[in-house]
Amino acid sequence: MRSTEEGLQAVDQLVRTYSHSCSWFLGPFYSLVRLFHPDYIKPLLLAPASITVKDELFYGFLRPWLGQSLLLSNGEDWSRRRRLLTPAFHFDILKNYVKIFNHSSDIMHSKWRRLVAEGESRQDMFNHISLMTLDSLLRCTFSYNSNCQESSSEYIAAIFELSTLVIERRGRILHHWDCLYWRSPEGQRFKQACSVVHGFTRTVVQERRAQLLHRGEPESHTDTTGGEEKKKKRVADFIDLLLLSKDEDGHGLTDEEIKAEADTFMFGGHDTTASGISWVLYNLSQHQDYQDRCRAEVNDLLQDRKTDDLDWEDLSSLPFTTMCIKESLRLHSPVSAVTRRYTKDMTVPGGRVIPQGSICLVSIYGTHHNPEIWPDPDVYNPMRFDPENSKDRSSHAFIPFSSGPRNCIGQKFAMAELRVVVALTLRRFRLTPGGVEVRRLPQLVLRAEGGLWLTLETLDTPISSRHIPPLLLVATFLN
Repeated sequence: MRSTEEGLQAVDQLVRTYSHSCSWFLGPFYSLVRLFHPDYIKPLLLAPASITVKDELFYGFLRPWLGQSLLLSNGEDWSRRRRLLTPAFHFDILKNYVKIFNHSSDIMHSKWRRLVAEGESRQDMFNHISLMTLDSLLRCTFSYNSNCQESSSEYIAAIFELSTLVIERRGRILHHWDCLYWRSPEGQRFKQACSVVHGFTRTVVQERRAQLLHRGEPESHTDTTGGEEKKKKRVADFIDLLLLSKDEDGHGLTDEEIKAEADTFMFGGHDTTASGISWVLYNLSQHQDYQDRCRAEVNDLLQDRKTDDLDWEDLSSLPFTTMCIKESLRLHSPVSAVTRRYTKDMTVPGGRVIPQGSICLVSIYGTHHNPEIWPDPDVYNPMRFDPENSKDRSSHAFIPFSSGPRNCIGQKFAMAELRVVVALTLRRFRLTPGGVEVRRLPQLVLRAEGGLWLTLETLDTPISSRHIPPLLLVATFLN
Protein backbone atom coordinates (compact mmCIF):
# COMPACT_ATOMS: atom_id res chain seq x y z
CA MET A 1 0.00 0.00 0.00
CA ARG A 2 2.05 2.87 -1.34
CA SER A 3 1.04 6.53 -1.15
CA THR A 4 2.48 7.22 -4.60
CA GLU A 5 1.49 7.34 -8.26
CA GLU A 6 2.71 3.76 -8.53
CA GLY A 7 0.50 2.82 -5.56
CA LEU A 8 -2.60 4.07 -7.40
CA GLN A 9 -1.54 2.22 -10.52
CA ALA A 10 -1.27 -0.92 -8.40
CA VAL A 11 -4.90 -0.39 -7.30
CA ASP A 12 -5.87 -0.15 -10.98
CA GLN A 13 -4.26 -3.56 -11.51
CA LEU A 14 -6.05 -5.01 -8.47
CA VAL A 15 -9.40 -3.82 -9.81
CA ARG A 16 -8.73 -5.27 -13.27
CA THR A 17 -7.65 -8.58 -11.71
CA TYR A 18 -10.31 -9.12 -9.05
CA SER A 19 -13.14 -6.78 -10.22
CA HIS A 20 -14.94 -6.58 -6.85
CA SER A 21 -12.78 -7.32 -3.77
CA CYS A 22 -9.69 -9.01 -2.36
CA SER A 23 -8.21 -9.85 1.04
CA TRP A 24 -5.04 -8.24 2.35
CA PHE A 25 -2.74 -9.15 5.20
CA LEU A 26 -0.32 -6.56 6.54
CA GLY A 27 2.35 -8.71 8.16
CA PRO A 28 1.20 -10.46 11.36
CA PHE A 29 -0.53 -7.33 12.61
CA TYR A 30 -3.57 -6.51 10.44
CA SER A 31 -5.95 -8.18 7.99
CA LEU A 32 -8.46 -6.36 5.85
CA VAL A 33 -10.80 -6.72 2.89
CA ARG A 34 -10.52 -4.20 0.04
CA LEU A 35 -13.71 -3.65 -1.95
CA PHE A 36 -14.17 -1.75 -5.21
CA HIS A 37 -17.54 -2.63 -6.74
CA PRO A 38 -20.88 -0.89 -6.00
CA ASP A 39 -22.71 -4.17 -5.35
CA TYR A 40 -20.16 -5.10 -2.66
CA ILE A 41 -19.73 -1.75 -0.97
CA LYS A 42 -23.45 -0.88 -0.86
CA PRO A 43 -24.43 -3.32 1.94
CA LEU A 44 -21.42 -2.18 3.96
CA LEU A 45 -22.00 1.56 3.68
CA LEU A 46 -25.76 1.22 4.21
CA ALA A 47 -25.34 -0.94 7.32
CA PRO A 48 -26.91 0.54 10.47
CA ALA A 49 -24.66 2.84 12.45
CA SER A 50 -25.31 0.66 15.51
CA ILE A 51 -23.12 -2.13 14.06
CA THR A 52 -20.61 0.10 12.24
CA VAL A 53 -17.34 0.99 13.97
CA LYS A 54 -14.43 3.19 12.90
CA ASP A 55 -11.26 1.11 13.06
CA GLU A 56 -8.18 2.28 14.93
CA LEU A 57 -5.66 1.43 12.18
CA PHE A 58 -6.77 4.25 9.88
CA TYR A 59 -8.61 6.57 12.25
CA GLY A 60 -6.91 6.04 15.61
CA PHE A 61 -3.96 8.28 14.76
CA LEU A 62 -6.39 11.21 14.45
CA ARG A 63 -7.86 10.78 17.93
CA PRO A 64 -5.26 12.86 19.87
CA TRP A 65 -6.08 15.73 17.48
CA LEU A 66 -9.84 15.34 16.90
CA GLY A 67 -10.92 13.69 20.14
CA GLN A 68 -14.17 11.74 20.38
CA SER A 69 -15.77 13.71 17.55
CA LEU A 70 -18.46 12.71 15.04
CA LEU A 71 -15.77 11.35 12.73
CA LEU A 72 -14.30 8.99 15.35
CA SER A 73 -17.15 8.16 17.74
CA ASN A 74 -19.36 5.06 17.57
CA GLY A 75 -22.69 3.72 18.75
CA GLU A 76 -25.11 5.89 20.69
CA ASP A 77 -22.47 8.57 21.23
CA TRP A 78 -22.19 8.94 17.44
CA SER A 79 -25.97 8.96 16.98
CA ARG A 80 -26.43 11.74 19.53
CA ARG A 81 -23.69 13.87 17.96
CA ARG A 82 -25.09 13.35 14.47
CA ARG A 83 -28.54 14.51 15.61
CA LEU A 84 -27.06 17.59 17.27
CA LEU A 85 -24.86 18.54 14.32
CA THR A 86 -27.29 17.94 11.45
CA PRO A 87 -29.10 21.32 11.88
CA ALA A 88 -25.74 23.09 11.42
CA PHE A 89 -25.73 21.88 7.80
CA HIS A 90 -29.30 22.84 6.96
CA PHE A 91 -29.85 24.72 3.69
CA ASP A 92 -30.81 27.89 5.53
CA ILE A 93 -27.42 27.89 7.26
CA LEU A 94 -25.43 26.98 4.15
CA LYS A 95 -26.99 29.86 2.22
CA ASN A 96 -25.22 32.31 4.50
CA TYR A 97 -21.86 30.64 3.94
CA VAL A 98 -22.02 31.31 0.18
CA LYS A 99 -21.22 34.98 0.90
CA ILE A 100 -18.05 33.84 2.66
CA PHE A 101 -17.07 31.63 -0.29
CA ASN A 102 -17.41 34.66 -2.58
CA HIS A 103 -15.35 36.78 -0.22
CA SER A 104 -12.47 34.31 0.16
CA SER A 105 -12.41 33.70 -3.61
CA ASP A 106 -12.18 37.46 -4.22
CA ILE A 107 -9.09 37.66 -2.00
CA MET A 108 -7.40 34.72 -3.73
CA HIS A 109 -8.19 36.04 -7.21
CA SER A 110 -6.92 39.50 -6.37
CA LYS A 111 -3.65 37.92 -5.27
CA TRP A 112 -3.51 35.93 -8.52
CA ARG A 113 -4.04 39.08 -10.60
CA ARG A 114 -1.17 40.74 -8.78
CA LEU A 115 1.13 37.74 -9.32
CA VAL A 116 0.26 37.51 -13.02
CA ALA A 117 0.94 41.22 -13.43
CA GLU A 118 4.35 40.66 -11.81
CA GLY A 119 5.14 37.92 -14.33
CA GLU A 120 4.44 34.98 -12.01
CA SER A 121 1.61 33.39 -13.94
CA ARG A 122 2.59 29.78 -13.12
CA GLN A 123 1.26 28.88 -9.68
CA ASP A 124 0.75 25.85 -7.44
CA MET A 125 -3.01 25.48 -7.10
CA PHE A 126 -2.81 23.44 -3.88
CA ASN A 127 -0.83 26.11 -2.08
CA HIS A 128 -3.23 28.94 -2.88
CA ILE A 129 -6.49 27.02 -2.69
CA SER A 130 -5.66 25.34 0.63
CA LEU A 131 -5.14 28.76 2.18
CA MET A 132 -8.36 30.02 0.61
CA THR A 133 -10.45 27.13 1.97
CA LEU A 134 -8.82 27.57 5.40
CA ASP A 135 -9.70 31.25 5.26
CA SER A 136 -13.34 30.54 4.45
CA LEU A 137 -13.59 27.77 7.06
CA LEU A 138 -12.19 29.99 9.81
CA ARG A 139 -14.86 32.56 8.93
CA CYS A 140 -17.65 29.95 8.77
CA THR A 141 -16.55 28.15 11.94
CA PHE A 142 -15.34 30.93 14.22
CA SER A 143 -16.27 34.20 12.42
CA TYR A 144 -12.50 34.71 12.52
CA ASN A 145 -10.62 36.79 9.96
CA SER A 146 -7.19 35.16 9.95
CA ASN A 147 -5.78 36.98 6.90
CA CYS A 148 -4.10 33.61 6.27
CA GLN A 149 -4.09 34.08 2.49
CA GLU A 150 -1.56 36.90 2.87
CA SER A 151 0.28 36.18 6.11
CA SER A 152 1.28 33.08 8.07
CA SER A 153 -0.07 32.11 11.47
CA GLU A 154 0.90 29.58 14.13
CA TYR A 155 -2.56 28.01 14.01
CA ILE A 156 -2.53 27.47 10.22
CA ALA A 157 1.01 26.05 10.35
CA ALA A 158 -0.06 23.63 13.10
CA ILE A 159 -2.96 22.26 11.02
CA PHE A 160 -0.64 21.59 8.08
CA GLU A 161 1.89 19.97 10.43
CA LEU A 162 -0.69 17.61 11.93
CA SER A 163 -1.95 16.48 8.52
CA THR A 164 1.60 15.64 7.43
CA LEU A 165 2.50 13.83 10.65
CA VAL A 166 -0.60 11.58 10.54
CA ILE A 167 0.42 10.29 7.10
CA GLU A 168 4.03 9.77 8.17
CA ARG A 169 2.96 7.79 11.23
CA ARG A 170 0.67 5.49 9.24
CA GLY A 171 3.59 4.53 7.00
CA ARG A 172 5.95 3.63 9.88
CA ILE A 173 4.80 0.41 11.48
CA LEU A 174 6.81 0.88 14.73
CA HIS A 175 5.15 4.25 15.26
CA HIS A 176 1.76 2.52 15.41
CA TRP A 177 2.53 1.81 19.08
CA ASP A 178 1.96 4.85 21.29
CA CYS A 179 4.77 3.94 23.67
CA LEU A 180 7.27 4.37 20.81
CA TYR A 181 5.60 7.19 18.91
CA TRP A 182 5.24 9.66 21.76
CA ARG A 183 8.93 9.27 22.56
CA SER A 184 9.97 10.02 18.97
CA PRO A 185 10.75 13.51 17.56
CA GLU A 186 7.67 13.17 15.33
CA GLY A 187 5.49 12.40 18.34
CA GLN A 188 6.80 15.45 20.17
CA ARG A 189 6.06 17.64 17.11
CA PHE A 190 2.55 16.18 16.98
CA LYS A 191 1.94 17.04 20.64
CA GLN A 192 3.17 20.59 20.13
CA ALA A 193 0.98 21.15 17.06
CA CYS A 194 -2.03 19.68 18.89
CA SER A 195 -1.40 22.06 21.77
CA VAL A 196 -1.52 25.04 19.40
CA VAL A 197 -4.72 23.92 17.63
CA HIS A 198 -6.53 22.91 20.82
CA GLY A 199 -5.53 26.12 22.58
CA PHE A 200 -6.97 28.25 19.79
CA THR A 201 -10.25 26.32 19.60
CA ARG A 202 -10.68 26.09 23.37
CA THR A 203 -10.25 29.85 23.77
CA VAL A 204 -12.83 30.62 21.08
CA VAL A 205 -15.37 28.17 22.52
CA GLN A 206 -15.00 29.49 26.07
CA GLU A 207 -15.20 33.13 24.97
CA ARG A 208 -18.27 32.49 22.82
CA ARG A 209 -20.07 30.59 25.58
CA ALA A 210 -19.38 33.45 27.96
CA GLN A 211 -20.85 35.90 25.41
CA LEU A 212 -23.97 33.77 25.01
CA LEU A 213 -24.45 33.58 28.78
CA HIS A 214 -23.99 37.33 29.08
CA ARG A 215 -25.97 38.52 26.04
CA GLY A 216 -28.19 35.59 25.15
CA GLU A 217 -28.49 34.22 21.62
CA PRO A 218 -26.67 35.98 18.75
CA GLU A 219 -27.68 39.62 18.84
CA SER A 220 -30.00 41.15 16.24
CA HIS A 221 -29.22 43.70 13.62
CA THR A 222 -31.46 45.95 11.55
CA ASP A 223 -32.09 44.98 7.94
CA THR A 224 -33.37 47.81 5.73
CA THR A 225 -33.67 45.77 2.53
CA GLY A 226 -36.52 47.03 0.38
CA GLY A 227 -37.00 50.14 2.48
CA GLU A 228 -38.49 48.27 5.44
CA GLU A 229 -36.76 47.96 8.75
CA LYS A 230 -36.81 44.40 10.00
CA LYS A 231 -35.11 42.92 13.00
CA LYS A 232 -33.10 39.85 12.13
CA LYS A 233 -30.83 37.72 14.24
CA ARG A 234 -27.15 37.86 13.42
CA VAL A 235 -26.11 34.91 11.28
CA ALA A 236 -24.74 32.26 13.62
CA ASP A 237 -21.43 30.60 12.78
CA PHE A 238 -20.63 26.93 13.40
CA ILE A 239 -19.56 27.52 17.02
CA ASP A 240 -22.77 29.41 17.81
CA LEU A 241 -24.85 26.59 16.35
CA LEU A 242 -23.02 23.98 18.42
CA LEU A 243 -23.33 26.03 21.59
CA LEU A 244 -27.08 26.46 21.06
CA SER A 245 -27.86 22.88 20.00
CA LYS A 246 -29.86 20.69 22.42
CA ASP A 247 -30.87 17.04 22.28
CA GLU A 248 -34.35 15.70 23.01
CA ASP A 249 -33.58 15.79 26.74
CA GLY A 250 -32.51 19.43 26.59
CA HIS A 251 -28.81 18.64 26.99
CA GLY A 252 -26.21 20.37 24.86
CA LEU A 253 -22.60 19.65 23.98
CA THR A 254 -19.83 20.29 26.50
CA ASP A 255 -16.98 22.67 25.69
CA GLU A 256 -14.71 19.67 25.08
CA GLU A 257 -17.22 18.11 22.68
CA ILE A 258 -17.64 21.39 20.81
CA LYS A 259 -13.88 21.78 20.56
CA ALA A 260 -13.61 18.28 19.06
CA GLU A 261 -16.32 18.99 16.47
CA ALA A 262 -14.83 22.35 15.51
CA ASP A 263 -11.37 20.80 15.09
CA THR A 264 -12.92 18.03 12.97
CA PHE A 265 -14.79 20.56 10.80
CA MET A 266 -11.53 22.42 10.19
CA PHE A 267 -9.64 19.18 9.46
CA GLY A 268 -12.28 17.62 7.23
CA GLY A 269 -13.42 20.77 5.48
CA HIS A 270 -10.36 22.54 4.17
CA ASP A 271 -7.98 19.95 2.68
CA THR A 272 -10.65 17.81 1.03
CA THR A 273 -12.36 20.78 -0.59
CA ALA A 274 -9.04 22.30 -1.64
CA SER A 275 -8.11 19.00 -3.29
CA GLY A 276 -11.44 18.85 -5.10
CA ILE A 277 -11.18 22.42 -6.41
CA SER A 278 -7.55 22.01 -7.47
CA TRP A 279 -8.20 18.86 -9.48
CA VAL A 280 -11.28 20.37 -11.17
CA LEU A 281 -9.14 23.27 -12.37
CA TYR A 282 -6.42 20.85 -13.46
CA ASN A 283 -8.85 18.74 -15.49
CA LEU A 284 -10.39 21.78 -17.13
CA SER A 285 -6.92 23.10 -17.98
CA GLN A 286 -6.43 19.86 -19.91
CA HIS A 287 -9.72 20.25 -21.77
CA GLN A 288 -10.17 23.79 -23.04
CA ASP A 289 -13.46 22.96 -24.75
CA TYR A 290 -15.04 21.98 -21.44
CA GLN A 291 -13.46 24.99 -19.75
CA ASP A 292 -14.91 27.34 -22.36
CA ARG A 293 -18.34 25.79 -22.01
CA CYS A 294 -18.27 26.20 -18.21
CA ARG A 295 -17.10 29.80 -18.58
CA ALA A 296 -19.91 30.60 -21.01
CA GLU A 297 -22.42 29.10 -18.55
CA VAL A 298 -21.09 31.25 -15.70
CA ASN A 299 -20.93 34.41 -17.83
CA ASP A 300 -24.51 33.90 -19.02
CA LEU A 301 -25.63 33.57 -15.42
CA LEU A 302 -23.83 36.70 -14.21
CA GLN A 303 -24.34 38.98 -17.20
CA ASP A 304 -25.79 42.42 -16.45
CA ARG A 305 -25.11 42.10 -12.72
CA LYS A 306 -23.31 44.79 -10.80
CA THR A 307 -21.05 42.30 -8.99
CA ASP A 308 -19.75 38.78 -9.56
CA ASP A 309 -21.20 37.51 -6.29
CA LEU A 310 -22.99 34.19 -6.60
CA ASP A 311 -26.06 33.44 -4.50
CA TRP A 312 -27.26 30.10 -3.19
CA GLU A 313 -30.01 30.06 -5.80
CA ASP A 314 -27.42 30.49 -8.58
CA LEU A 315 -25.74 27.16 -7.81
CA SER A 316 -28.57 25.14 -9.36
CA SER A 317 -28.16 27.18 -12.57
CA LEU A 318 -24.72 25.73 -13.33
CA PRO A 319 -25.58 22.23 -14.61
CA PHE A 320 -22.60 21.70 -16.93
CA THR A 321 -20.12 23.15 -14.44
CA THR A 322 -21.55 20.78 -11.84
CA MET A 323 -21.13 17.85 -14.25
CA CYS A 324 -17.47 18.83 -14.71
CA ILE A 325 -17.00 18.99 -10.94
CA LYS A 326 -18.56 15.55 -10.42
CA GLU A 327 -16.44 13.95 -13.14
CA SER A 328 -13.33 15.42 -11.52
CA LEU A 329 -14.45 14.05 -8.13
CA ARG A 330 -14.75 10.65 -9.81
CA LEU A 331 -11.42 10.76 -11.61
CA HIS A 332 -9.50 12.46 -8.78
CA SER A 333 -11.40 11.65 -5.59
CA PRO A 334 -10.03 13.81 -2.74
CA VAL A 335 -10.39 10.85 -0.34
CA SER A 336 -9.23 7.57 -1.85
CA ALA A 337 -10.82 5.20 0.69
CA VAL A 338 -12.82 4.89 3.89
CA THR A 339 -12.55 2.02 6.35
CA ARG A 340 -15.08 0.34 8.61
CA ARG A 341 -15.37 -2.55 11.07
CA TYR A 342 -18.61 -4.32 11.87
CA THR A 343 -19.77 -5.94 15.08
CA LYS A 344 -21.36 -8.84 13.22
CA ASP A 345 -20.63 -10.89 10.10
CA MET A 346 -21.45 -8.99 6.89
CA THR A 347 -22.80 -10.76 3.80
CA VAL A 348 -21.85 -9.51 0.32
CA PRO A 349 -22.85 -10.85 -3.14
CA GLY A 350 -21.96 -14.39 -4.11
CA GLY A 351 -22.72 -15.74 -0.64
CA ARG A 352 -19.42 -14.38 0.67
CA VAL A 353 -19.15 -13.38 4.32
CA ILE A 354 -16.80 -10.81 5.85
CA PRO A 355 -16.11 -12.00 9.40
CA GLN A 356 -17.05 -9.81 12.34
CA GLY A 357 -14.24 -7.44 13.34
CA SER A 358 -12.45 -7.47 9.98
CA ILE A 359 -11.31 -4.11 8.64
CA CYS A 360 -13.23 -3.31 5.45
CA LEU A 361 -11.45 -0.83 3.19
CA VAL A 362 -14.02 0.66 0.82
CA SER A 363 -11.89 1.84 -2.08
CA ILE A 364 -13.47 5.01 -3.44
CA TYR A 365 -10.63 5.31 -5.93
CA GLY A 366 -10.99 1.67 -7.02
CA THR A 367 -14.76 1.96 -7.42
CA HIS A 368 -14.45 5.18 -9.42
CA HIS A 369 -11.85 3.55 -11.70
CA ASN A 370 -13.56 0.19 -12.09
CA PRO A 371 -13.88 -0.45 -15.84
CA GLU A 372 -16.92 -2.70 -15.23
CA ILE A 373 -18.77 0.38 -13.99
CA TRP A 374 -17.02 3.23 -15.78
CA PRO A 375 -15.90 2.51 -19.38
CA ASP A 376 -12.54 4.15 -20.14
CA PRO A 377 -12.19 5.08 -16.44
CA ASP A 378 -9.04 7.20 -16.91
CA VAL A 379 -10.72 9.51 -19.44
CA TYR A 380 -12.16 12.81 -18.19
CA ASN A 381 -15.70 12.92 -19.62
CA PRO A 382 -18.24 15.15 -17.84
CA MET A 383 -21.05 13.76 -20.00
CA ARG A 384 -21.03 10.67 -17.78
CA PHE A 385 -23.04 12.82 -15.35
CA ASP A 386 -25.63 13.99 -17.86
CA PRO A 387 -28.95 12.94 -16.26
CA GLU A 388 -29.75 10.73 -19.25
CA ASN A 389 -26.45 8.87 -18.90
CA SER A 390 -26.74 8.50 -15.11
CA LYS A 391 -30.24 7.11 -14.72
CA ASP A 392 -29.32 3.40 -14.89
CA ARG A 393 -26.07 3.68 -12.92
CA SER A 394 -25.75 2.10 -9.48
CA SER A 395 -26.35 4.49 -6.59
CA HIS A 396 -22.94 3.46 -5.19
CA ALA A 397 -20.91 3.83 -8.37
CA PHE A 398 -20.11 7.44 -7.40
CA ILE A 399 -19.30 7.93 -3.71
CA PRO A 400 -16.84 10.84 -3.25
CA PHE A 401 -18.52 11.64 0.10
CA SER A 402 -19.08 8.00 1.10
CA SER A 403 -22.68 6.93 1.64
CA GLY A 404 -25.19 5.68 4.15
CA PRO A 405 -25.70 6.76 7.77
CA ARG A 406 -21.99 7.59 8.22
CA ASN A 407 -21.59 9.62 5.05
CA CYS A 408 -19.91 13.03 5.03
CA ILE A 409 -22.18 15.42 6.93
CA GLY A 410 -20.55 18.39 5.18
CA GLN A 411 -21.00 17.28 1.56
CA LYS A 412 -23.51 20.01 0.67
CA PHE A 413 -21.17 22.59 2.21
CA ALA A 414 -18.28 21.22 0.11
CA MET A 415 -20.28 21.10 -3.14
CA ALA A 416 -21.48 24.66 -2.63
CA GLU A 417 -17.92 25.90 -2.11
CA LEU A 418 -16.66 23.90 -5.10
CA ARG A 419 -19.23 25.46 -7.41
CA VAL A 420 -18.69 29.01 -6.19
CA VAL A 421 -14.89 28.90 -6.38
CA VAL A 422 -14.71 27.05 -9.71
CA ALA A 423 -17.31 29.31 -11.33
CA LEU A 424 -15.67 32.56 -10.22
CA THR A 425 -12.20 31.29 -11.13
CA LEU A 426 -13.25 30.40 -14.67
CA ARG A 427 -14.99 33.77 -15.09
CA ARG A 428 -11.81 35.63 -14.17
CA PHE A 429 -8.99 33.39 -15.44
CA ARG A 430 -8.08 31.00 -18.21
CA LEU A 431 -6.11 28.02 -16.94
CA THR A 432 -3.59 26.06 -18.97
CA PRO A 433 -1.18 23.24 -18.00
CA GLY A 434 1.86 24.24 -15.98
CA GLY A 435 4.34 22.39 -18.17
CA VAL A 436 5.39 19.71 -15.68
CA GLU A 437 4.43 16.04 -15.35
CA VAL A 438 1.69 15.56 -12.77
CA ARG A 439 2.16 12.58 -10.46
CA ARG A 440 -0.67 11.89 -8.04
CA LEU A 441 0.12 11.74 -4.33
CA PRO A 442 -2.58 9.99 -2.23
CA GLN A 443 -2.13 11.14 1.37
CA LEU A 444 -4.97 12.15 3.70
CA VAL A 445 -6.31 13.74 0.52
CA LEU A 446 -5.21 13.38 -3.08
CA ARG A 447 -2.41 15.82 -3.86
CA ALA A 448 0.27 16.06 -6.55
CA GLU A 449 3.98 15.45 -6.03
CA GLY A 450 5.73 18.82 -5.91
CA GLY A 451 2.43 20.68 -6.20
CA LEU A 452 -0.21 21.01 -8.90
CA TRP A 453 1.11 23.76 -11.18
CA LEU A 454 -1.11 25.60 -13.65
CA THR A 455 -0.59 28.73 -15.73
CA LEU A 456 -3.02 31.61 -15.17
CA GLU A 457 -4.17 34.10 -17.78
CA THR A 458 -6.19 37.06 -16.50
CA LEU A 459 -9.44 37.64 -18.37
CA ASP A 460 -11.08 41.01 -18.89
CA THR A 461 -14.06 40.35 -16.67
CA PRO A 462 -13.77 42.91 -13.85
CA ILE A 463 -13.43 41.56 -10.35
CA SER A 464 -15.82 43.02 -7.79
CA SER A 465 -13.88 45.34 -5.49
CA ARG A 466 -16.40 45.27 -2.69
CA HIS A 467 -14.75 42.54 -0.62
CA ILE A 468 -11.10 43.02 -1.52
CA PRO A 469 -8.84 44.33 1.25
CA PRO A 470 -7.64 47.87 0.38
CA LEU A 471 -3.93 46.95 0.16
CA LEU A 472 -4.66 44.12 -2.24
CA LEU A 473 -6.92 46.36 -4.30
CA VAL A 474 -4.24 49.04 -4.58
CA ALA A 475 -1.65 46.45 -5.60
CA THR A 476 -4.02 45.11 -8.26
CA PHE A 477 -4.60 48.49 -9.88
CA LEU A 478 -0.94 49.54 -9.63
CA ASN A 479 0.03 46.47 -11.62
